Amino acid sequence: MIEVRDLHKHFGAFRAVDGASMTIAKGGITGLIGPNGAGKSTLFNAIAGVLKPTSGQVLMQGEDITGLPPHDLFHKGLLRTFQIAHEFGSMTVRENLMMVPPAQTGEAIMASWFQRARIREEEAVLSKRADEVLDFLTISHLAEEKAGNLSGGQKKLLELGRTMMVEAKVVFLDEVGAGVNRTLLNTIGDAIVRLNKERGYTFCVIEHDMDFIARLCDPVIVMAEGKVLAEGPADHIMENEAVIEAYLGRGLKNKAVPA
Repeated sequence: MIEVRDLHKHFGAFRAVDGASMTIAKGGITGLIGPNGAGKSTLFNAIAGVLKPTSGQVLMQGEDITGLPPHDLFHKGLLRTFQIAHEFGSMTVRENLMMVPPAQTGEAIMASWFQRARIREEEAVLSKRADEVLDFLTISHLAEEKAGNLSGGQKKLLELGRTMMVEAKVVFLDEVGAGVNRTLLNTIGDAIVRLNKERGYTFCVIEHDMDFIARLCDPVIVMAEGKVLAEGPADHIMENEAVIEAYLGRGLKNKAVPA
């Protein structure tokens, strides 16, 4: 689905991503881990068009998408969530979902005057779709709640729900477990697995919780100092001496990678 070739992103003399190459297989859930400052989120941003790479190449199903802006990638089915959820706090949960699909008739000023019937029809369809998403995510009871009132975990579920309102092909999830309690994290994990198996979503997940990564992801890619350090099944990665050294600063046998 995604191929990253020798990608670099520099900020002055600082090389946040320093020649990273990786492949994200279609129909899989790939984990991306590494110590703080390894370049994981910067790599996500460079792939998803939030940042323009200094050099290197990003391909999506063989098409060069290097440097394309997020709105163009959105239309190609590449979506990215953030460690800090970006909800519209004053809108309801249902409204947050309904506004995602592009090219809605109501976006045009003239249409809001002369095509009100069509707008109402579209909104009815979108409302029904949003309710189906909320049911899938088991948060139907929050449909009329203001998004700004949600807990951290509920906001992460809302962000995942927004990817379901369009035809997503690949979704990059940045630290879905940050600030989320274990119960909600399990709910998020269940939703990711169902979207992968039932709807064919491809995921790439940044996460520090190794239990979560081990449950969902194969393969797991490890970054350190802007480079890809290792790749493989989660159990092999957690026994890799180079990975342990990257996390702990020294080689320590029989130590698990910290969550």
